[in-house]
Amino acid sequence: MATVTASRRDTPVTVLTAALAFGLLLGWATYGLHGTTPLLERATNSVSTWIIWTAAAGALIRARQLALWGGALMMLATCGGYYAASTLGDTFGAGGLGTAAVWSVAGLAGGPLLGWAGWTVRRGRGDVRAVAGAVIAMVVLGEGLWLGLALHYWGEAVVFLAVGALLTAFLSVYLARAGVHRYWLCAVLAPVGGLAFYLAEKGVLDSLLGSV
Repeated sequence: MATVTASRRDTPVTVLTAALAFGLLLGWATYGLHGTTPLLERATNSVSTWIIWTAAAGALIRARQLALWGGALMMLATCGGYYAASTLGDTFGAGGLGTAAVWSVAGLAGGPLLGWAGWTVRRGRGDVRAVAGAVIAMVVLGEGLWLGLALHYWGEAVVFLAVGALLTAFLSVYLARAGVHRYWLCAVLAPVGGLAFYLAEKGVLDSLLGSV
């Protein structure tokens, strides 16, 4: 009976429906928490928030291919939930459609990557698990660099960089205890990836958002 129940939970329809529902809820919640407190404002108006939850979802899905699809669907649903809430809140302006399209494309690209990263950290084999851990942590570090270097919000930047460092340490310890031989690659690659993420956000995403 337990095996039958578990298999039902792992069916593609069940997994993708759960990813869709959680993504919609996450998008709606991040919009609703805007303006509550300065900390929640920054935490919810953040790429990291969506991405970390997408990686967590990937870690919960048993099948690798399904984790990729679930990550993509969850990111798209999160965008949909956020902008649906924005529309109902009467804050969806004239340029909102273009911005929503840009974030949806970014989510469609990043969702499978973070779904894969979450799945690989938990269920993968070999040193690629350390690389996947670095992919997850680099987003928080990269956003910290963006907040400090691009926006000059140094108070928030320090918090994000500290959280990114703690996440990197946590994942490195987890991988070491899981028997990954080169677990230290996570700690080495995360800051390098964080810098790359910052440069990509500054050079590509910011330009796209500025053009819509």
